[in-house]
Amino acid sequence: MSFINVDCISKTFKVAKRNSGLKAALKSFFKREYTYIDAVKNVSFSIEKGEIVGYIGPNGAGKSTTIKMLSGILLPTAGNIRVNGLDPFKDRKKYVSNIGVVFGQRSQLSWDIPAEDTFDLLKDIYDLSDKEYLKTKTELVNLLNIQEVMKQPVRSLSLGQRMRCEIAASLLHKPKILFLDEPTIGLDAESKKIVRDFIKKLNKNHKTTVILTTHDMTDIEALAKRIILIGKGELLYDGTLSNLKKKYGSYKEVLVSTNEKIDKIRLKGIIKKSKNINGYSFIIDSNVLSLSKLLNNLSLKYVINDIDIKNESIDDVILKLYHDYEI
Repeated sequence: MSFINVDCISKTFKVAKRNSGLKAALKSFFKREYTYIDAVKNVSFSIEKGEIVGYIGPNGAGKSTTIKMLSGILLPTAGNIRVNGLDPFKDRKKYVSNIGVVFGQRSQLSWDIPAEDTFDLLKDIYDLSDKEYLKTKTELVNLLNIQEVMKQPVRSLSLGQRMRCEIAASLLHKPKILFLDEPTIGLDAESKKIVRDFIKKLNKNHKTTVILTTHDMTDIEALAKRIILIGKGELLYDGTLSNLKKKYGSYKEVLVSTNEKIDKIRLKGIIKKSKNINGYSFIIDSNVLSLSKLLNNLSLKYVINDIDIKNESIDDVILKLYHDYEI
């Protein structure tokens, strides 16, 4: 059995209807009508210990609902979840000692006191020994480069500093699983790099399993080899990022610098050719036309001064995937 097993889980919410108008409001006061919303529908997947998995999808896809069920906050309407042999909801007290959760837009740190004071409180909550706590805290503080801000009130910290403190706070008890929801949202480039490098080290050194939900595809590309895509509550794709790029990231832009006029190029796989200030731009489908064939064909007929090749960004690849599944 895998470390995390999600078996056909669904979550349906019962929501009261609210019609406009005084008459409808009075009617609903005496007899309320409800509608049912399927946030997650029959989702199954498994994750091995030590994996970093990107759990992605557009807003309203069901990502947060899934994470809340995985973290034991919500009980699935149907289906089962087992994490290291535990049911996240039924075995919640024992289970929470094995997980760390970081929400990019919500804080577990007290706003008016230094982060170090919250750390001390968490030490007591998780019943950590003085020696264990000091060792773990020192390691986290050094790796996340937050030595200078630990004694400052949280409200005085920059977003990047606060997020690094949030991550450290979630890892003081050495959880086996880390749930990260938009961990780099709003961060500058330097802070993003620190957070990403830290997650890589954490995963490598401690085999911590990481489930990452984010709209920043550069986070996914930097950290996760595997992605799970959810849309309209349903699981749509579960596989490696490299396979996804092969399928959806085959378009390349080839910028050819030349003083000559290129007019007669008839090769299958050229999607678009356009003139620019230094020469020409070719958009090719590399699954149909190899880069070497295009360049050989051009160099035999024209004098080429320079060549620049641009691959599709991960954002473009994901957008194509969304388009295919109509989400």
